[in-house]
Amino acid sequence: MLGAGEAPFRTAPAFAKRGRERYDSHLAEDAPPATPTAPPNWSGCWGPCCAGPGKPIAHLDHLCHVGGMSAVYLITGVQAAGKSTVAQALAERLPRSAHVRGDAFRRFVVGGREEMSGEPSAEALNQLRLRHELAARTADAYAEAGFTAIVQDVVLGEHLPWMVERVRTRPRYAVVLAPDPAAVAEREERRAKTAYGEGFSVASLDRVLREQTPRLGLWLDTTGMTVEETVDAILAKATAL
Repeated sequence: MLGAGEAPFRTAPAFAKRGRERYDSHLAEDAPPATPTAPPNWSGCWGPCCAGPGKPIAHLDHLCHVGGMSAVYLITGVQAAGKSTVAQALAERLPRSAHVRGDAFRRFVVGGREEMSGEPSAEALNQLRLRHELAARTADAYAEAGFTAIVQDVVLGEHLPWMVERVRTRPRYAVVLAPDPAAVAEREERRAKTAYGEGFSVASLDRVLREQTPRLGLWLDTTGMTVEETVDAILAKATAL
């Protein structure tokens, strides 16, 4: 009405005169989704996707662990590439996590175990696939229970895409640690246990890694990287498969 003061903006829900239908319910349905933010009681942040309590979350396709999200990371590389150390450090960054050591499934076999070698037998390859299958199932079971599972094992060549496909959980990530062979050899010399033998050498396994393994997932040359820097790179750069 002319001469009347400016009407206050409605803040209460609006209803139609008949049927009491709420107009604002339709407006809410048509409005663009709000930018997700970290919850007020947020106590941690992993990777660049989170910025703290009430701050925008930029990449929900990356693992932000909001609302109990779980995932599976597969970390692979040649022997003595640092897989178990990196996997443990990554697991320790997350609030609900499990470190699944693929080699444990090899050690579970007591009678009739066939070890991998430069010229593996058919039975050795069958046991390798069984080990990868069991590791993938275990990771899925942890993820189903709300944990992020970090699986680490030597998964090279055609076995990498084969194992990734065995993981049902989404999101899933593959990370390939690919330090320089000289760095691997130096690390192997410092270790108490011996990883190479049975026809394997650092050079031969490195060739399998670089020449026969599909470029799947995130490949990291960790030669000059610390463990913490490697974990930072995984959280910042890994994309879901």
